[in-house]
Amino acid sequence: MAIFSTAAELVPLLEQARQRGERLVLANGAFDLLHVGHVRYLQAAAELGDILVVAVNSDDSVRRLKGPDRPVVTQVERMEIIAALGCVDHVLGFAEDDVGQVITILRPDIHAKGTDYTASSVPEAELVRKLGGRVAIVGDAKNHSASELIARVAASRRKTPA
Repeated sequence: MAIFSTAAELVPLLEQARQRGERLVLANGAFDLLHVGHVRYLQAAAELGDILVVAVNSDDSVRRLKGPDRPVVTQVERMEIIAALGCVDHVLGFAEDDVGQVITILRPDIHAKGTDYTASSVPEAELVRKLGGRVAIVGDAKNHSASELIARVAASRRKTPA
């Protein structure tokens, strides 16, 4: 397992894996406040192929996508946490708001998305297919979210006397 700053750094390693006939699965997300839904998503993604690469949004990207108070955990720490999961082979960071550039560089055999998506709502689906891959929707039902956890903690703090 290794952490990479960019997708390009990972290309030579993945080319060797492809020569051995191994299939690459790409998963991505903010993974801010890792929860069981994230873990189940990544475990299910790993089962689809031989190598699971997880792309983690930059702090600026998370702010643009989730709001000015996010992320709670820095990208460096989020990447380290994801890398510690046994189902994950490699982790990389990316700065864009979507994972299209990473897909173009890595050309995954399978792009795994969580159940908050459908096959028709994955923004990168057409790109993945054009590059010869497929999209898979994996994980448990979207019953968990970091935003929900943050709201619960905030509500709990308001109820607790100082």
